[in-house]
Amino acid sequence: MKKKIITISREFGSGGRTIGKMVAQRLGFRFFDKDLVREVAAQTGISEEVVEEEGQYVGKKNWLSYLMSFSGGPKVRNGMRVSDFVWVMQSKVIRELAQKEPCVIVGRGSDYVLRDRKDCLRVYIHASLEFREERVVQIYGEREISAEERILDKDRRRKLFYKKYTGRDWGLAGNYHMTLDSGELGLETCAGIIAGLVEEA
Repeated sequence: MKKKIITISREFGSGGRTIGKMVAQRLGFRFFDKDLVREVAAQTGISEEVVEEEGQYVGKKNWLSYLMSFSGGPKVRNGMRVSDFVWVMQSKVIRELAQKEPCVIVGRGSDYVLRDRKDCLRVYIHASLEFREERVVQIYGEREISAEERILDKDRRRKLFYKKYTGRDWGLAGNYHMTLDSGELGLETCAGIIAGLVEEA
């Protein structure tokens, strides 16, 4: 079956968002990243900043904070914590967007949410720590916290988020149709491979 939905999961700093945008432009597909955040915020009344954080990360600092997130925390509806409510609504919006038109969706567990769709191509982008450190500094600049610390923190919290809401291990090859090393292949080559598969189907 021809793929009309592409989900891009990625390590922080690997260029997955940029690759996803390239693929969408080449195929003429809609691209959802920040637009997805805005849609969830509009449907829930929760600020975009909260949706941005709660919709892809768990545990702000360490494993202990992750464990503590299971008890307590603000409730918003039907006794759910903010993070749980955002996940439910975010999953709903992802399914709605995928139903409407061909699209590329970046992160937010979209590969899991759309796992039963035969027309969905699930991709994981990764790269060496050195490559990602260079990109993070280039894009976001130098900060008090080193690029390595930022990368490890973001990846750790994405991993915890993914495990909590999907029960799966983030980045495990078996969860995706394809994994690509953007550091070795280059962002444009990765985008070309993904788009080429869709065009050839």
